[in-house]
Amino acid sequence: MPARALLVLLVMLNFGVATWWLLRPGPSAPAPWVQPADVPRLQLLGEQAVAQADPVPEAGLEDVASQPGEGAPAAEPRSRPDADAPAASNQGAPPLEPAPGSAPQEAGSASAAAATALRCSSYGPYADAVSVAAARNALQPLGAARTRVRDVVEAPRGWRVVMAPQPDRAAADALAAKIREAGFDDLLVVPSGDEANGIALGRYGSEPSARRREAALRGAGFPVQAQPLGDVVIRHWLDVAAGPAFDAAAARGAAAAAQVQDIDCTGIVVAGGAR
Repeated sequence: MPARALLVLLVMLNFGVATWWLLRPGPSAPAPWVQPADVPRLQLLGEQAVAQADPVPEAGLEDVASQPGEGAPAAEPRSRPDADAPAASNQGAPPLEPAPGSAPQEAGSASAAAATALRCSSYGPYADAVSVAAARNALQPLGAARTRVRDVVEAPRGWRVVMAPQPDRAAADALAAKIREAGFDDLLVVPSGDEANGIALGRYGSEPSARRREAALRGAGFPVQAQPLGDVVIRHWLDVAAGPAFDAAAARGAAAAAQVQDIDCTGIVVAGGAR
């Protein structure tokens, strides 16, 4: 009996819920949101682009305003600016500036004129900077207007790749055999002289070639060195620009120069000033 009453109760509850679900009112529409008057509206970037690309035409408003109504006098037509107005407005304006390319052209022509009016010579070669400074001080009182020091590097005769001498010939031969086993066949064990028992690994006409050979041998584990054949010598020359009356041959003795050569003045004039 209690089970039957519980079942009837559950059936009535389900029936009540189903009836409420079918007869419930629909959802109410949300109230529209009204933006406050003192708050600016957000505007997307695309809306700004459209607003700038499609401005509101004003011609229609002007046409409507210019049409006379009943009993009203006709509006006077607007006066358009004359075609000569821009020309007239330029009266009293400052003169136009020269084109951007005219200044460099004038500077180049001035440099060329200055180079034509000067006579330039080169004194040297000098072994060090002290000799160059002494020659400059000697030539300036004689009329040298501008001077420039020019360094000339005398390259070595070539390059070689070598390995330091070993304690004896047996050690040198053993090391040479290891180098050959690593794949380097161009080598020679020095038999005598100051570098006896050393290993020569080739001569080259340029430094890059010698450096590549050195890098390959060092990568294989052999401490070789790339050395120049002969000393690298730097010679200094003193370029002098002076007036046409300057006697370059007579000034050679004052400059203590072994040689004097006539050169083009363009480089000295463009460089400007003494170094």
